[in-house]
Amino acid sequence: MKRVVITGAGTINALGHSVAATLEAMREGRCGIGELQFRDVDRLAIRIGGQVRGFEAEGRFNRQQISLYDRFTQFTLTAAKEAIEQSGLEFHGDLSAKAGVVLGNSGGGMQTLDENYRSVYEDGKNRVHPFVVPKLMNNAAAGHVSMQFNLKGPSFTVSTACASSNHAMAQAFQMVRSGMSPVMISGGSESMLCFGGVKAWEGLRVMSKDACRPFSANRNGMVQGEGAGIFVFEEYEHARARGAEILCEVIGFAMSSDAADIVMPSKQGAARAISGALQDAHADASDVGYINAHGTGTAANDKTECAAVADVFGPHADRLMISSTKSMHGHLIGGTGAVELLACIMALRDGVIAPTIGYEEPDPECALDVVPNEAREAKVDVALSNAFAFGGLNAVLALRRI
Repeated sequence: MKRVVITGAGTINALGHSVAATLEAMREGRCGIGELQFRDVDRLAIRIGGQVRGFEAEGRFNRQQISLYDRFTQFTLTAAKEAIEQSGLEFHGDLSAKAGVVLGNSGGGMQTLDENYRSVYEDGKNRVHPFVVPKLMNNAAAGHVSMQFNLKGPSFTVSTACASSNHAMAQAFQMVRSGMSPVMISGGSESMLCFGGVKAWEGLRVMSKDACRPFSANRNGMVQGEGAGIFVFEEYEHARARGAEILCEVIGFAMSSDAADIVMPSKQGAARAISGALQDAHADASDVGYINAHGTGTAANDKTECAAVADVFGPHADRLMISSTKSMHGHLIGGTGAVELLACIMALRDGVIAPTIGYEEPDPECALDVVPNEAREAKVDVALSNAFAFGGLNAVLALRRI
């Protein structure tokens, strides 16, 4: 099996329009969650979110492209450009033929869907734009990334709710590790912050009206975010031969299904995915220094995740650092694992642990080191990134400092 490394990273999210800006915000424990700004927000009970501010599509894409790109696709292409430019790769000839893209997404073109439902049902129009279908489909971003960067190998989209990005990146990891492709572009994106998107989530009654406070006893729900995180997964010898800068090594992955409940998480299912990732990485529990938690800020998720970590790591759980960056950028649903992977890379590469902000009251059922409110400097050799989705779908990635 071949070794797999990450040689490029790109992002746009509520914390920043680049990786550098995002990591700076994470170091500072800055909150990107604020009042939502879009049409009919006054009709919502939930009016906060991790919205990307100051993003102007007109300055990045031409009119024809904008007619084809939903906001989630725009985010994806923006992040992919940063990641591929950092990697220094250009896709021609044999590399172009073998390299591909696999992305995670849950809502697809929700902005396009919302706008066109409004047009038909509220405004009474009888026609929609001819590009509505290719604009709203979940695989639109993957298609446009493949076309823009000349990626002719395996290209597809994974949609597994909040685990979509981790499942997608795992597929990229396995393709490179198996020798199927020397390079895969992977990550995820989401843009559900519109009237219809937020209104649907309101119905679940799991949303906070004021802040995301994972692991804090006074937490009162999750907060949605939007954006994208994209990475270049590359075979180690291929990267070394061309003198590429390596951000970290991807060493393992595991997934599991709770097979229990469509929305309530299972400690056993989460624990199987965590322990499976360690086994796949050939790592001991004591090797892990940091876990980027799924950490949504709901009581059910936080308590279940902490219990699963405690079961898998035993006494070492007390020496682990575990934080939720959703407290800063919100829950990007299908794109969340990709943005959160940046915190793992920062821990491994820079020795900086992103904090869980908004932490106010200890919860005895979450009695782990959740890195409350302030970033911390620490040497980390192995990090895990957890993603647990509705449907009982669990996906955990393991990464190593190199």
